[in-house]
Amino acid sequence: MRSMDLTPAEQAKPYAKYFTRKPAAPDPARLELMARPMDPAKALRPENINDLLNPGYHEVETGWCILPNGAGYIANLTKMPGVTVDMMNWWFGWHALEDLRYKIWHPSCHHGISIPDPEHRAQVLDPATPAVKRFQGTTHHVIEDIGSGPEDILIKFLPPEEMGFDMTRFKSPAVGTMVGGWGKTRPVGAFFLRPWAPAMMCHFIRETEGGIEMRTRFWMGYKVKNRKPKCVLPPFVKLPGKIPQGLAIHNIHEYTNLASFLPELYAEMKGKVTA
Repeated sequence: MRSMDLTPAEQAKPYAKYFTRKPAAPDPARLELMARPMDPAKALRPENINDLLNPGYHEVETGWCILPNGAGYIANLTKMPGVTVDMMNWWFGWHALEDLRYKIWHPSCHHGISIPDPEHRAQVLDPATPAVKRFQGTTHHVIEDIGSGPEDILIKFLPPEEMGFDMTRFKSPAVGTMVGGWGKTRPVGAFFLRPWAPAMMCHFIRETEGGIEMRTRFWMGYKVKNRKPKCVLPPFVKLPGKIPQGLAIHNIHEYTNLASFLPELYAEMKGKVTA
């Protein structure tokens, strides 16, 4: 039983059941789309992020590739029936407060989470904090394995305006909410002088009939600076394809599983964010 990977205190939590139950299986057709790279010409460039606010879909909503500048690109579309915008905003504040809450998301690959800045943690726990501000403006430290062993990852969550979105268009029905920012990663236990690898991410969420859909985009090798994307790869460096491909497959698994239990968990927690 995987519950043996939990401490006795964790096993006593009411949501430990989501760790021990079998994770939801992804659609094989979506995994098949990640078996080979997409055409880079069909990738969304980060400077065109406002194209996500247009009606409809892009030609490729699920795929990965290496861009001409050597950066990695990932697109993933996850349908989430029964999930609401409120649930997603709640989740990104609630789950960061405790390791177990991160582990239930992807039990075999998510190992731990913390909010390093005490002021950020207090912001999350303050009942007066609006739901989106429980994660926007905060930094999470997560430990997860996307296929190459455990990695330390620091994720700086940003409000949409700092991601470059046109806020005159940033409203329903074009968008319900957005979880995005940029982060940096390196292997757990790496030599302290080893460079961090950056990535920019955007989980763009729209309401649909009976639920929501999450249109995910990652740009590996990018960071956000002065509200604009910036590729920070050294000249002539090209990411190996296995790096974006591994994250793409991981992303399908984690969000498929989250969609399977989030409505039940939200109801059990009564939509409250407590430690």
